[in-house]
Parts: sequence; C-alpha cells; structure tokens
Amino acid sequence: MSWVLALPLMFPFATAVLAYLCRYTPAGRWISLIGSIGHLMAGLVLFAEVRAQGVLAGQMGGWAAPFGITLVADTFSAIMVVLTGLTAVAVAAYAIGEINERKEHLGYHALFCVLIAGVTGAFLTGDLFNLYVWFEVMLIASFGLLILGGRPAQIDGGLKYVTLNLVSTILFLSGVGLLYGLTGTLNMADLGLAVDRVENRGLLTVVAIMFMIAFGVKAAVFPLFFWLPAAYHTPAYVVSAVFAALLTKVGVYSLIRTFTLIFDHDTAYTHQLLLLVACLTMLAGAIGAASQTEIRRILSFNIISSIGFILFGVALDSPIAMLGAVFYLMHNIPVKANLFLLAGLIHSLTGASDLRRTGGLYKTAPLVALLFFIPAFSLAGFPPLSGFWGKYLLVRGAIASEAWYVAGIALFAGLLTIYAMGMVWAEAFWKAHPDGLEPKLSDLPPQQVTARIVPVAALGAVTVLIGVFPEPFLQVAEAAANSLHEPSDYIAAVLGESAVAPDVEGALDE
Repeated sequence: MSWVLALPLMFPFATAVLAYLCRYTPAGRWISLIGSIGHLMAGLVLFAEVRAQGVLAGQMGGWAAPFGITLVADTFSAIMVVLTGLTAVAVAAYAIGEINERKEHLGYHALFCVLIAGVTGAFLTGDLFNLYVWFEVMLIASFGLLILGGRPAQIDGGLKYVTLNLVSTILFLSGVGLLYGLTGTLNMADLGLAVDRVENRGLLTVVAIMFMIAFGVKAAVFPLFFWLPAAYHTPAYVVSAVFAALLTKVGVYSLIRTFTLIFDHDTAYTHQLLLLVACLTMLAGAIGAASQTEIRRILSFNIISSIGFILFGVALDSPIAMLGAVFYLMHNIPVKANLFLLAGLIHSLTGASDLRRTGGLYKTAPLVALLFFIPAFSLAGFPPLSGFWGKYLLVRGAIASEAWYVAGIALFAGLLTIYAMGMVWAEAFWKAHPDGLEPKLSDLPPQQVTARIVPVAALGAVTVLIGVFPEPFLQVAEAAANSLHEPSDYIAAVLGESAVAPDVEGALDE
C-alpha cells in the first residue's frame, strides 16, 4: 500500500527533474504532459484501492506511527488527488499552446510539476509538520510561477502573495509548537485521540483559532483574501488556472481535515466562528466579482465566494451540509480551472481581458461561446449543471439546520454570481467588438487551437457529466463526508485497531 500512496508523489517529482533537464528542447512540454497523465493514472489507482479496501496508510521508511512519516488516503483525500491529476493534465495540455520558449527555458514545466507534487503531498500527509513542509514546497513553486516573466505587475502581486503566506506559515508553525506541547504528538490520527486528554481546553481552543487563521489565509477567507485578486490576474493563464483550481483548495482541505479530526472539542465556538467567516467570505467574493470588469479579477473574486460556500457546509457540521461541501468542492475544481483557461482563450482571440474591450465571440467563435457557457453557468448554479447540485445540497443543509440567514446569504451570493457570469457573457460574447474586430479560432495557429480547445472541452464534459449523472458522484461524496464525520477508520488505519478499541468500548459502556 505504501507504493500506491507514494506513486502520486513520485510521478510529479520525477517529471519535474526530466522537464528541467529538457527545458531547452520541445521535449520538456511533452514530458510535463506525459508525467501529468501518469500522475492522474496513479491517483485513479489510489482512489480505486481506497474504495475497495477502505482507508490506506503507509509508514515511510518503516517507522511506525506516530513517530515516522505517515501517508494516508481516505475517500476525501483520494478524491482530491484525482482532481489534482485531472487539473494537471488539462493545464499541461493547454500550456503547449500558451507557454512560450522563454518561459520554458526559465523552468516553467519543472516548477509546475513541483507545485503539483506539493499539492498532492498536502492531501496525502498524515502529519501536521509534514503538512507544513508540503505548504513550503507549494509556496516556493507557486511564487516562481507567479513571477515567471518578471513583469512589474507580477512582481507586485508575487510580493503580496508571498508576504501574507509567510505570515500564515509563522502562525501555523506557532500553532504546531503549542499543539505539540499540549499533546506530545503531531500525527493527525494520534492527535484525534490525544486532544481528548488535554486538560487546558481554553488553550486548545486558542490553538484551534490559530490554525483557522493560518489555513484561512491560504484559503483566502474574509478578511484575509486581498492577496488573491491582487495576484491571480498577473501570471500566464495556465498558472492562474492551476492556482484557482488547487491552491486555495489546499487551505480548505486543511481546515476540513483538522476541524473534523482534531479540533472537535468546542464546536459551539469554533464552528460558529467558521460559519460567520464563511458567510462574510461568500458575500465579499460575490460583491467583488460583480464590481469588476477584468475577467480574471471577476473569476478571482468568484474563487473567494466559492470558498465561502464550501466552508459554511463544514461549519454547519451536519451530514447533508458536509455532503454538500464535498460535492461542491468536487464540482468547483474543474470549473474554476476551465474558466481561467477560457479567459486565456478570450484574451488570445480579442486581444484584451477587460470586458469593455472585448466582444463578438458569440457570432465569430460559437464553439468558444458554448465551452464558456458550460462552466460559467455551472458556477452560477444553473440546472442541470454540476453547480446546481452542490448549491442545492448546501442550501438544503442550512435549512435543515434552521440556519435561515445562512441560506439567505447563500442564495443572495448565488444571484450575484449569476449577475457576474451574465455580465461576462454579455460583454465578451453577446455585444459586438468595440473596435469592429471579428475574432475567430482560425486566427490562431492550428497547434494552439488544438492544445487549448481539447482540455477546455474535456473539463466541460466533466462538468456536464457530474450535473447530468450526479448519483455516482453523490455516492462518492457521501462516503467522503461520512468518513469525515466518523474518523475512527482513519485513526485505526494509521495507529491500528487497538488504538480506537478502548474508546469504542468506553462508549458502549456509557
């Protein structure tokens, strides 16, 4: 099982080395694509093993938990690894049509693969300190990708991005130190049991809030989100796409994992605070998106709003709300990647990314219009696309919990999202181009068209598939939500059945 867990990490690291060695030849881009396909295949094998056998745990180097480095995959983390692989393949294919030779020579493909490795490691680690290590791998690679090219706007956005993330890292490490002092362990499964023995519950809640802020920065929650719209519109479109799909989701994943497995001792306080943050994040993102005219800024604020939707499902802490959060996360990753890739296609065709300087694509590039319509209105929650089911489950969860104001805020944020996506549609596609241009796909080199259209169409097909045939995806999401609510299988896979048996017996005695 250790090999099954390690393969999704080995593929991107090995690919990064080969891509860097071949960065001065066209082979580098193909190595990146082939390695990404291998990563996706490894993720699918891991997912199949988890579905067949349950939670998988591997102790690297033969050191038993909680003393060694542990890799763990339950249904939730396996889903995230598969979605990471899907995004990586789409972005690697699209990059063939966008990334120029100069950026390839600077090491774009190697940095991209290291970033994918960091994201995958964060989803599979079973240890808080190693989660910090994977965060640093991601931070180094993402900063390199963000400033690749050296334009002033990129440097400015990169400095804001890295500065706030370093503050987050310091807070995270401080929380890790305090938690180790309280429990004597950093293995997440072991922490799930050790926190119950901590006498100073007040200090434990303070540590929980430190983790909430540290992960909240990385997830771009209110009021810690300003770095995201300042940075995500500056790099290459493929870089924006992989950032939008995955980076904030690592912060969300970390919040979900720690606040279901470790910090479940004071939910009346911590989860109510998380619920307030989620509501403000939904509103801030939706209002910000509706007030912008630059496509990537609109989409960046929509990322923030989407994070709010996911977190309010987690904060409500009910089975249906958690199911909605997991399903919404599954829908959101391919949709977000697709929208940023399409934004790059719009820029290439019209020569602009500001909506006031675009137009005419519905008439001259109807295929692009169709491909944009699918993820845009899925994000807005139109049935039968995938976004509808996610929002439906979340609102239903809020109503079931009698959190009426949360349901109202979610519906209002959804209306603003419809407005923002409708504005992009009206300006970029429906109205005539202000300069009288008639942009067509045939204006681009054929290789660029193929490299860009194929991954965009594939991600669109995934969105339609999830929306039209939601049942199997709902079943997987429900299994993931159940494992988060009942983490005993996770703990037993890491520490052994004997670790949880006394707790089970005690519960039966009571």
